[in-house]
Amino acid sequence: MTGRLKQVRCQSGTDTLVCPPSYLCVCPPPYPCCARTPSLLQRIPLLRARLAQLFAAALILLSLAALPSRTQAQERRDREPNSVYTARRAKLAAQVDSPILLWGFTGHEESSQAYIFAQEDNFYYLTGHNEESAGLIILPAAKTGSTSATASSAAPSGTPQEMLFLPPKNPAKEKWNGLRLSPTDPGIQARTGFDSVLPYPEMRATLEKLAKTYSTIYTILPYEKENGGYPHEKSVVDWIHTTVPQIKLKDIRSSISELRQIKSPGEITFLTQAIELSLDAHFAAMRMMRPGLHEYEVAAKMVEVHAMGGSEAEGYAPIVGAGPNSTALHYDKLSRKIEDGDIVVLDVGAQFSGYSADITRTLPANGKFTPRQREIYEVVLGAQNAALAAIKPGMDYCQRGSKSVYKIAFDYINSHGKDLHGKSLGQYFIHGLGHDIGLDVHDPGEYCKPLEPGMVVTVEPGIYIPEENLGVRIEDDILITETGYKFLSERLPRNPDEIEKIMADAAAQRAKKPNNDTD
Repeated sequence: MTGRLKQVRCQSGTDTLVCPPSYLCVCPPPYPCCARTPSLLQRIPLLRARLAQLFAAALILLSLAALPSRTQAQERRDREPNSVYTARRAKLAAQVDSPILLWGFTGHEESSQAYIFAQEDNFYYLTGHNEESAGLIILPAAKTGSTSATASSAAPSGTPQEMLFLPPKNPAKEKWNGLRLSPTDPGIQARTGFDSVLPYPEMRATLEKLAKTYSTIYTILPYEKENGGYPHEKSVVDWIHTTVPQIKLKDIRSSISELRQIKSPGEITFLTQAIELSLDAHFAAMRMMRPGLHEYEVAAKMVEVHAMGGSEAEGYAPIVGAGPNSTALHYDKLSRKIEDGDIVVLDVGAQFSGYSADITRTLPANGKFTPRQREIYEVVLGAQNAALAAIKPGMDYCQRGSKSVYKIAFDYINSHGKDLHGKSLGQYFIHGLGHDIGLDVHDPGEYCKPLEPGMVVTVEPGIYIPEENLGVRIEDDILITETGYKFLSERLPRNPDEIEKIMADAAAQRAKKPNNDTD
């Protein structure tokens, strides 16, 4: 790049250099450098080259302006390459002997005016498609050496290996809700990564055709538990049974869940960004925390930090629980006025490109832990450190067994400290040690399955004593590696002395600016 005849910023690739006055940025990529400004005659070739660059750039912009807009109302700001989603579908196809049929969310899962569409996690994991009313059919991969056309292994002639079904173009609806991808869009195959993109209404006829060859269809069968997807999954099953009553259904949930547990490099990048935004928000909360604020004011500041950093949504409803509310695990009313002497649990995590962090810190409202608060805090911190020291591939989060990291944390809590009645504190550790995170803040994962490289999990021991209005939880996110783990949230202090110092420094700054009530 060329520069001006005053101080300029010279940037090439990831390197940046500021050139002093009378210097130009002259070196080509990948290394920027500065040189003294040439004479007018010397600058003529440079000016000609610059004009040629500007002319070429103008031609590119004009050509882009002639193309249809690529910005769609519901697409995420960032996603993984199509090749990643294609590889996931191929892995799934290799595990089955019958077609897989899935629906995305319809966009009518909620009636609230505040509802913003987000794709069903399993569908998004396999397609990267974040718009409503889409469908997916994947045929089983051809088996090596197979030549027979049996009902369990051969698709009807001419049927694509995988098909994405999208709603037909609806210009009238787009005037209200923004652009959407459609099967007739130019370049739709390259945009989606599917060779076959069909109108959604054709999904019924496609299923009826497949049912003449296959006796079984895989889909996600409904179950009733937290984050179970009901009634969406039941709607899919009911539609299949209505369309092809003779078909038998098998559950594909566990196969997709198995894939989702090991994160790709792109997923780790998105999770890391979500974690970094969450840490920034927790630092902001530490600096603003003081008696007199309401829980919702602290949560609002943290959400603001997330949004200003590029987060599209919260990973879950923010939890800011002061005093007695610190003992409720998923307290989200946020209505209490924070009082002097309160302990405050902040469990708040950002979402970035669909991937959710999960971070918790516990703070003294007035900036100084009481002796009892510090005692319980240090027990929880000691339990977390004991668990972290043992975490490596092969260990698990099961509540029993020689490989249980949970048991290590529980035994530490149960052997350190007492309640007001002299009883051990293990009874107040009332949840598991952690869980997988990813597209869902409680991503698929089995507590008793050995940890493997590529998993991203939380480590979150806690003690909750309602009698004392005293709850403490410390939660961090880690990536399991070949030899142990990478501490993704290490930047956020856990040491109580460090937390108190951050809060004291912030209080001193506020004292210098008494009219500043926002931070």
